[in-house]
Amino acid sequence: MKEATIRTDANRDPITGAPGAHPVGTGVGAIVGGAAAGAAAGTVAGPAGTVVGAAVGAVLGGLAGKGIAESIDPTREDAYWRGHYSNRPYVPADASYDDYGPAYSYGVNSYSTYAGRDWDDVEPELSGRWNVMRGESSLEWDRAKHATRDAWNRVSDAVERAVPGDSDRDGK
Repeated sequence: MKEATIRTDANRDPITGAPGAHPVGTGVGAIVGGAAAGAAAGTVAGPAGTVVGAAVGAVLGGLAGKGIAESIDPTREDAYWRGHYSNRPYVPADASYDDYGPAYSYGVNSYSTYAGRDWDDVEPELSGRWNVMRGESSLEWDRAKHATRDAWNRVSDAVERAVPGDSDRDGK
C-alpha cells in the first residue's frame, strides 16, 4: 500500500488538517467582524447585545477573513513577481530574482501581518526587520523597500477587490 504524501504548501488547517486553511486571515476577519457586529448590536440591544453581537460577528468575520486570505496565494505571488520583477523601474537590468524575491515575499507576508494598517505607518517596522527577513538577498532596505511595497500594494489591491468599499483606505 502506498503512503499518502502530505503537501506542506497546502495551507493545512491546524486542527482538521484540511487544505486551504488561512488562520491569519480568518483571525483578522474574526476580530474585525466581531468588533463591528458587537458595536452595532450594542447600540440596539445594550451591553448584552454587544457580547452576543461580538460572538456572531467573530464567526461571520472569520469566514470573510478566510475568503480574503484565500485571495492571497504566496505561491501565485512568487510566480507573478518572478515573471515581472525585471520590468519594474527600481530593478537594474542585471539584477537577479534571488535578490528581489525575498523583498517581494516580505511584502506579501507583511500585508497579512499588518492587516488594516497603512504602508507608511508600518514601513519603519519593516525596515527594522529586513535584515532578519532578507535571507540571502544582497539588497539593503533602501533598495528592497521598493519591491516590498510593490508586493504589499498588489496584495492590498487584491484584497480590496474581494471586499466591497475602500477596505485599505487608499482612496481607490
